[in-house]
Amino acid sequence: MTEETPGFEEKPDVPSGATPDDAGPKAAPSQGAAPAGDSSAQLAGLTAQLDQVRTALGERTTDLQRLQAEYQNYRRRVERDRITVREIAIANLLTELLPVLDDIGRAREHGELVGGFKSVAESLETVAAKMGLQQFGKEGEPFDPTIHEALMHSYAPDVTETTCVAILQPGYRIGERTIRPARVAVAEPQPGATAVKAEGTEEAPVAADEKDNGPEEG
Repeated sequence: MTEETPGFEEKPDVPSGATPDDAGPKAAPSQGAAPAGDSSAQLAGLTAQLDQVRTALGERTTDLQRLQAEYQNYRRRVERDRITVREIAIANLLTELLPVLDDIGRAREHGELVGGFKSVAESLETVAAKMGLQQFGKEGEPFDPTIHEALMHSYAPDVTETTCVAILQPGYRIGERTIRPARVAVAEPQPGATAVKAEGTEEAPVAADEKDNGPEEG
């Protein structure tokens, strides 16, 4: 009868040359590694999201550019309207001053623009000029119905077209806008003067002797 030695456990037989780790159970394969197909799907999803973000960014950029263009157009329109209102206000003011400027002009022609009245008149004319008021209309210039208003009419033998022979009231403009045409007296060519002049410029008839006398033959 065999007795077992207490305190010792029997160990399984280990083959010669093997390490103790070989005798233990083998570890199960790791469960955390994702298959290659899942990575491709995730990449495709991220790419799709990036495309959506780029599309949304492009749309927002287009909206912003449109808003900026509309704002710039609005600013230009407001500035243009402001300038127009200012020009109308200045034109209305200067139109009311035209009779005063006419009185100053008549006083100057009669030699009455002297003393303190002269200083005030010149100051008023300077201020009006700074506001853009320009005077026009001169004797001898051709009559233009867009800027002249004929109050008197006559005929003259020394003019070849309708001409302003006297400025009754000067015209005024602001920039390209006429606020009052020049009121003038005009003269037209004398009736029949054109025909007489045309007859006077005709070539003199050639004498019959000159026509018949050709070069003599040698």
